Amino acid sequence: MVSDRWIRYASVLLCAAGLTLSAAGSAQTDADDDDEPRPQLEQPAKPPPERLPLQDLSEEVLYEYLFAEIALQRGSAGLAAQAFVDLARRTGDPRLARRAAEVAAFARLPNLSIEAAQLWHAADPESVQALQTVTAMLVNARRVDEAEPYLAKLLAADGAAAASGFMQMGRFLSGNPDKMASLRVVQRLAGAHATLPEAHFAIAQAAYAANDETLALAEIRSAAELRPEWESAAVFEAQILQRKQPDAAIARLASFLEKQPNSREVRLNYARVLVSGMRYGEARTEFGKLLSVYPDDQGVLYAVGLLALQVKDFAAAETNFKRLLELNYRDPNAVRFTLGQIAEERKDFAGAQAWYAQVTPGEHFLPSRLRYAQTLAKQGKLDAARAYLREAGETGNAQQVQFTIAEAQLLRDANQNGEAFSLLGKALEGQPEQPELLYDFALTAEKLERFDLLEANLKKLIHVKPDHAHAYNALGYSLAERNLRLEEARKLIERALELSPDDAFIIDSMGWVYYRMGDIPKAVEQLNRAWQGRQDAEIGAHLGEVLWVSGKRAEAERVWKQASDFQPDNELLRRTIERFLPR
Repeated sequence: MVSDRWIRYASVLLCAAGLTLSAAGSAQTDADDDDEPRPQLEQPAKPPPERLPLQDLSEEVLYEYLFAEIALQRGSAGLAAQAFVDLARRTGDPRLARRAAEVAAFARLPNLSIEAAQLWHAADPESVQALQTVTAMLVNARRVDEAEPYLAKLLAADGAAAASGFMQMGRFLSGNPDKMASLRVVQRLAGAHATLPEAHFAIAQAAYAANDETLALAEIRSAAELRPEWESAAVFEAQILQRKQPDAAIARLASFLEKQPNSREVRLNYARVLVSGMRYGEARTEFGKLLSVYPDDQGVLYAVGLLALQVKDFAAAETNFKRLLELNYRDPNAVRFTLGQIAEERKDFAGAQAWYAQVTPGEHFLPSRLRYAQTLAKQGKLDAARAYLREAGETGNAQQVQFTIAEAQLLRDANQNGEAFSLLGKALEGQPEQPELLYDFALTAEKLERFDLLEANLKKLIHVKPDHAHAYNALGYSLAERNLRLEEARKLIERALELSPDDAFIIDSMGWVYYRMGDIPKAVEQLNRAWQGRQDAEIGAHLGEVLWVSGKRAEAERVWKQASDFQPDNELLRRTIERFLPR
């Protein structure tokens, strides 16, 4: 027989888990038998699920529940999860099934957590939370086809659910690496909603993620036909077009604005696309229109400030960002950090340091300290910059690695690669498997032409952190740059792209390896895509070289000029231009 003391203890646990099972034959206890005060439990804020089984708290159920909870408390999460699943399966109680799903997920047992979530949904089919949980778990486990019937239920949950559900579909399926499977599922789900613009929007998103731009354009245009005034459809169509047809993207947004001139979001995106196309005068005109209508719109002010910074109109950039501070912008540290960057660009290092010093703990705190040190180094005060980083790094072990890496970067910038190599090597002695140290040490070894150490450390990093996209990319690019083992280099960069498909630097590496392999058309395609994604000097150097070799010399010179305007001091760009355009 289970003692009264354990019955009361179990009741506390059960209530904590949201359970209110009846303790048949054991409810009567005598307060005099126990000197401990009984806990006073508040009533739950929400009523319990309506569909509950009539479950007696038998000794067997009580024992198994206690066994599972105690196993969890003692660190045996897997054992606890299995016990909860067995209990939920036998009792059919949705609260126990929910607890089983939570514990199985905590124990990182995806198959068991899915089984528990399915039990939960079966026990309480009216629960939207149970339906969302089982769907999300199946998608995360890459079992998207199995998730389809649950997704269909979510879309049919209420009158507005389909439109809302399709608009969230892209985010919901983003974690599934099999983009074609996601596309098939969305197409089947959308089949029953042919007149719903949001259904076509969801197909367009899934097709775009699966690199089927033809289908993506067809579907987003179908959505726009069903709802011509829909801003989101116009913006997404322009996003699809921008990758390969930037002028068409500009034309699409301009056409929409002719009919809907007061569309804030489309005009904002129109200005940004103009910036991407380097049509800065037109972009500033559009931002001016936005500011005339929304003079205190923080989103517009921020965008205009960034544009002004990009075109090196530092006075306008500073004015807009200072105005944001006056308007109590939600993220003042981001504004202060950007004002520091503006001051740096103007060579006002004292002003930059003042802004960086005002950044308080948060997302921009570490970058602001690193930039502060860089301003010291730019003034020739390398020792002071190193001392500043070391002092700042002592304040928190969690960030110490970042300060060490920043110090190594200062040394590399000063052409003291051997000193940087020693600094990182010493740091690795204490943390031999620290991913960021391994990566930085490998890149520093390359500068010293220690390619054996470059490869060894990047391979070790890949072993320690198999999802480190830039480790695969760095190793593949190094091989391509040295014109070695090109097929291996291509496979490494392909793996990097699987992990980070939109990273412009990785796309650049793929273009460069195709160039080394002699496939000029593919090289141009990839490098153009990288250049559209990020107009970086090294990407511009690569694209210009491949264009020149392919006979498009005027286009090559145009790209080199644009890259030089942004980063005139880049060494790779300078050397590339001198090879083809000697003075």
